[in-house]
Amino acid sequence: MAEILRLYRKAFADPYFRQSFANGLLLYAASLVLIFYAIDYATLRAGNYVEDLFLSNVPAADMRFFFVYGTFVMMIFTASVFFYRPWRLPFSLKAMALFYVIRAVFISLTHLGPYPLAEAPTPSPFLNDMFFGGDLFFSAHTGLPFLGALVFWHIPALRYAFLGASFFFGLIVLLGHYHYSIDVLAAFFIAYGIFHLARDVFFRRDWEQMLAN
Repeated sequence: MAEILRLYRKAFADPYFRQSFANGLLLYAASLVLIFYAIDYATLRAGNYVEDLFLSNVPAADMRFFFVYGTFVMMIFTASVFFYRPWRLPFSLKAMALFYVIRAVFISLTHLGPYPLAEAPTPSPFLNDMFFGGDLFFSAHTGLPFLGALVFWHIPALRYAFLGASFFFGLIVLLGHYHYSIDVLAAFFIAYGIFHLARDVFFRRDWEQMLAN
């Protein structure tokens, strides 16, 4: 803990870190607001479901426990990864904000209805709104962990942990019929593009500072 406190004191002594971290928090908060309204819009405008090569041939299973509570475990794990190295925060927050902004645009464009589920989602109204809305394309459960794998590709343990989570959630959302196959498959390609936009175009200096510290 003493070493972590030392790293935070050193980081916050750097004017660039303070400004970039504050900007990252603001961008991330704004992206959460945007994705919230985009999900609400997509859910209200959702139309009929369509046939899917995988979903039409595999019976829906009740994956709500893994889908919902696995997400919270992943959130805690990701937060701990950020916590131990403060210089990871600016780039990671901005990359996730870019992910949410781009996803908000995608889910607002086409209004497919969710595929029929094994059972109606009934954990709670809050969890239903958060996990079982009409925000289908593309899968955040698949794309965000894959983005994490790309960000921490240079650290094998984190790379494989995030890759494992990405494939795990991709399987869960397909077995539960929470996403179409294209939502899951496209998430890998879109997350890859988002990573390169963040690293090479928008937040290059934050990336370099993260690697240097």
